[in-house]
Amino acid sequence: MAHVLVTGGAGYIGSHACKALARAGHVPVCYDNLSTGWAEAVKFGPFERGDLADRARLDAVFATYRPVGVMHFAAFSQVGEAMRDPGKYWRNNVGGSLALIEAAVAAGCLNIVFSSTCAVYGDQDGVKLDEDSAQAPLNAYGASKRAIEDMLRDFEASHGLKSVIFRYFNVAGADPEAEIGEAHDPETHLIPVMLEAIEGRRPALTIHGTDYPTPDGTCIRDYIHVSDLVAAHVLGLDRLLAGKGSRVFNLGSGTGYSVREVIEAAQAVTGRAVPHSEGPRRGGDAVRLVSGSARAETELGWVPTRSDLPTMIEDAWKWFRSGGYKS
Repeated sequence: MAHVLVTGGAGYIGSHACKALARAGHVPVCYDNLSTGWAEAVKFGPFERGDLADRARLDAVFATYRPVGVMHFAAFSQVGEAMRDPGKYWRNNVGGSLALIEAAVAAGCLNIVFSSTCAVYGDQDGVKLDEDSAQAPLNAYGASKRAIEDMLRDFEASHGLKSVIFRYFNVAGADPEAEIGEAHDPETHLIPVMLEAIEGRRPALTIHGTDYPTPDGTCIRDYIHVSDLVAAHVLGLDRLLAGKGSRVFNLGSGTGYSVREVIEAAQAVTGRAVPHSEGPRRGGDAVRLVSGSARAETELGWVPTRSDLPTMIEDAWKWFRSGGYKS
């Protein structure tokens, strides 16, 4: 059973990746500073608390576990915050990733699965994005992820580091067994915000912009179930461990849903009204972002099974009603 270092393994996507790795026969080593993650989410392997920027700590963890690969999720990812404080994103996302990559290379761990984003493409309305689409990020979040992708390519050229890069948009849902799930403080993602509003745990949901050039005036986004997403990451690791070369893959359902459509689906699943109001657009938001996954399906054999909107909301609702993390 080989160890795999999972940065951000106490967070939403990282914790699901740890569960998927454990089920695949690996030992996930969670590396997280708990700034946004949850100690309760670390259930599937060892926990090492530390910052990405702490090179000495990273070196010690690599020496202890000698992982065969890294899954790198740790990053700040809020568009609004990235617009207000771009320096935070460049320092943490790019600077932290540089420390991680250098530590991995020094330890001889030359396989990295990187959680990137389709935000590297910017706003390309009416286009189903693929891996060759032009890149034009709208904010420091997307730009920082693009910079890390470039960094990985540079380290491959100089040190033989191999990477599988996954670009995707909105992740939704939760572990179908409700063992782990989505929990941010504060919560900003649409589906959990809706569920909190339904339960009266927060004020009404605000729709940010109702005058976009879409059929109902609200932004359109692609959603993917977190369990489907991490299944692709395990397949990406398998690719690297099999000795295959670096590759970029988009992941998405290929279907876009507007904010109003997501609200309607949540009301149908829960049988409850979603309190909401309308507000102005947010800076940095694109009109329509939808990704295809043809390459992942063809080359990795990735088949999403839970990424329809009702299932994603049902799984999120089940987790939400379980009470989530307690501390």
